[in-house]
Amino acid sequence: MPIKFFVQDKNPPKFLRKQVKLWISSCVHERGYVLGEINYIFCSDEYLLEINKEYLQHNYFTDIITFNYNEDKTINSDIYISVDRVKENAKTFNQTIVNEFYRVLIHGILHLTGQNDKTKKEEIQMRKFEDLCLSKIKF
Repeated sequence: MPIKFFVQDKNPPKFLRKQVKLWISSCVHERGYVLGEINYIFCSDEYLLEINKEYLQHNYFTDIITFNYNEDKTINSDIYISVDRVKENAKTFNQTIVNEFYRVLIHGILHLTGQNDKTKKEEIQMRKFEDLCLSKIKF
């Protein structure tokens, strides 16, 4: 499967990799896209902050940075996820760490399929699509 997981400097919560890959693949296809190669890189706040500064000129923590290498409708990406931020957001939003982790995993995919979250209206739409994808988890 063209979805790979890498640990840079922070381990993610335990998850069923094969089932997560199938779930992500299903969500990609439902959005009308083809799965190319997706690399998830799990890291610390500090590591992702440096990427945020270097590539996006943003000086703040974030939970995810998605680099879009799509070719037409084929999804290709390096997706960096701050495990520290996922844990913090889980507390903030009163979620389990695993639920928040899955939300962030699919959030990057939704960006790759054209969903934005810059405006309040787009953010509401993003949450709707996240919830829809999360409702399809069968593991």
